[in-house]
Amino acid sequence: MPTPLTDLNIRKAKSRSKPWCLYDTGGLYIEIAISGSKLWRLKYRLGGKVRRLALGAYPDVGLAMARERAQKARALIADGLDPLARKAAVAAQTAAQDTFETVAIEFLDLKLRPIRVDAHVKRIDARFRKDIFPYIGERKLPDITPSEVLTVLRRIEGRGAIETAHRAMQNISQAFRYGIATGRTTIDPTRDLRGALTPAKVRHYPAPLDPNRIGEILLALDGYRGTPTVKAALKLGSLVFVRPGELRHAQWAHIDFNLRQWAFHVSKTDVDQIVPLSIQAMAVLEEIRPLTGQGKFVFPSARSPKGDRPMSDNAVLTALRSLGITADEMVGHSWRASARTLLDETLGFPAHVIEQQLTHSVRDPLGRAYNRTQHLPERRKLMQAWADHLDKLRVLAKPVEPMAGNVIAMRG
Repeated sequence: MPTPLTDLNIRKAKSRSKPWCLYDTGGLYIEIAISGSKLWRLKYRLGGKVRRLALGAYPDVGLAMARERAQKARALIADGLDPLARKAAVAAQTAAQDTFETVAIEFLDLKLRPIRVDAHVKRIDARFRKDIFPYIGERKLPDITPSEVLTVLRRIEGRGAIETAHRAMQNISQAFRYGIATGRTTIDPTRDLRGALTPAKVRHYPAPLDPNRIGEILLALDGYRGTPTVKAALKLGSLVFVRPGELRHAQWAHIDFNLRQWAFHVSKTDVDQIVPLSIQAMAVLEEIRPLTGQGKFVFPSARSPKGDRPMSDNAVLTALRSLGITADEMVGHSWRASARTLLDETLGFPAHVIEQQLTHSVRDPLGRAYNRTQHLPERRKLMQAWADHLDKLRVLAKPVEPMAGNVIAMRG
């Protein structure tokens, strides 16, 4: 019976002209290769056959750990299970978890689905299954090269779907960044593809800029006679000029009434954002809080009594149309476009502060991306100035009604 090994025995063991072994107990031994490397092995018999299981390399796997691994393997053998087959199955499962399709679906289910509406997630899922999975779905993330991704995107471009190709690249990047965060890979190959696709046509949203017309629109919103939730969304949307989806998904948990700010993650640009809340915006939230404050969303769906689903993406648009505001004049993004122009040309705020508040890509003089807290004092002033400006336009657009007793009779 072999004498149990000690760390000293293992450390002193030197390589020879051919591989040799030091034996522990229970079939555990360490093999010293000609190169000097020391590898743990477990010799066992199952089904009448002698087999050997690799348990790791010394000194990464020390004596105590090797004995622990050997004991677990012997427990499987006692139950009639082959640890070699188990190891191969685990390796295959791990490899399957590293494929692009597995990681992308996991990203949709765990990261995107909880924060975005089903229709949005379904569109991305369909894009993956139609245009991406058939070509790189079974590939492991670390093995996918930029040229492979570009080939996938070129197929989409080839049918004239330029905007879809850009969205597909964004979705692929999201899956890779999730893969990096979960330890499946270290590189996002889409980073090397910037500028490789045909530029997508810039979408210009209608934006009311005439001061009098903006005032008239604001008065129309004030007079909306639909549900209080939709009316509050209409009013807050004009004050914070976030993207429509971000407004609909506003959560009470993300609003700090003490700091007077709304902090959330922008999935479109994958950044965190802080929206300073003006006095007027706070008033809208305080007004709607007794109605929806017990639920998750600030603006819940009318079909969600518990407030656990956001309002539909058509609720605000339908309200605008009911007020006679056409699609040629205003859509969900229009306040962003109006604010971008008027904050610069009328109120005189620096472009980089405006762009950061819009969560566009903004970099400092050294090329570094600004974080969400930079320029926060300036952005607080910007948001309050914007709200005050809207109040001014609302007053200027309101017809002046004659006061009783002040009517002057005209001489005949």
